[in-house]
Amino acid sequence: MSMTSRERVVATIRFQPVDRIARDVWTPPAAFLGREQALRALMAQYPSDFGPSGYVDPVDQSPLFEPGEWTDAWGSTWVNIQRGMIGEVKQAALADWASLDTWKPPFEKLGKGFENVNQTCADSDRFIALGLPRPWERLQFVRGPAAAYMDLATGDGRILKLLEMIHAYYLRHLEYVVQTDVDAVFFMDDWGSERSLLISPQMWVTYFKPLYRDYCQLAHSQNKFALMHSDGYIMPLYEHLVEIGVDAINSQLFAMPIEEIAERFKGRIAFWGELDRQGTLPFGTPDDVRADVQRLKDAFGDCRGVIGQASINKDCPLENVQAFYEAWWGEPD
Repeated sequence: MSMTSRERVVATIRFQPVDRIARDVWTPPAAFLGREQALRALMAQYPSDFGPSGYVDPVDQSPLFEPGEWTDAWGSTWVNIQRGMIGEVKQAALADWASLDTWKPPFEKLGKGFENVNQTCADSDRFIALGLPRPWERLQFVRGPAAAYMDLATGDGRILKLLEMIHAYYLRHLEYVVQTDVDAVFFMDDWGSERSLLISPQMWVTYFKPLYRDYCQLAHSQNKFALMHSDGYIMPLYEHLVEIGVDAINSQLFAMPIEEIAERFKGRIAFWGELDRQGTLPFGTPDDVRADVQRLKDAFGDCRGVIGQASINKDCPLENVQAFYEAWWGEPD
């Protein structure tokens, strides 16, 4: 049984048999610094089953990965001190609430950048996801992280008004996305620290769960899958993500009890990686990498509903990247 990449990922998300485990690797530009030829050659031997969408984001077209200072379309000023990595917001657009009545998301940018998406989908046999929504992270970028936490904790109504504006922007963006030929809608927010959620589970359910439900419902209304990414310890969220219809979750499995996750949730939501990028991949040995892959295989049994995925950064040795590939897929295709 030979499958195209798109068929393989679709079957995985539907918990159906596949000819091999689907694969995906994420690489920031910094991962290639000083070794681009070698890393690209290795990755070419194990091509991803996920493909680019052809979308050109008119909002975040900025020097994200270059040192310097710049102001995004939302009005927040970023500073980057390291080439190849994303910087940080140093001056939030709404650090002072006095500007709230005149501030608005960049609605004028919506609907742009989609010109090549359908042709890209037609020309590719890979699975293509497209999105943008990150309401919690954008809330922090616009208001400032410390202020956003304090506003939520104190119940300041202005933070809820701001969140509604951000959500309205992302919903309108997704209305364009679901009219294209992509396979899935993709949204993200990092919700976990090393050991717990960043806010209380009840607060998450009250303020943010409805937003992600809207994204899932919009995706499914147009026969698109709904994919989500969230870093950190998010164990308390899995049941909610299943409930609202997230089809596949990209999360840091090794920050949580993997065996319990598999016991409770395999067959209910697809797991789109990932391998341990904070410990094993950068600091372990190839044998450690192989052991982590085997742990996932043991936990998830036949691995239906599992995509072999890893985030490779500059601190990950090439021999560990190769061990990741070989442990999941053996010899190159």
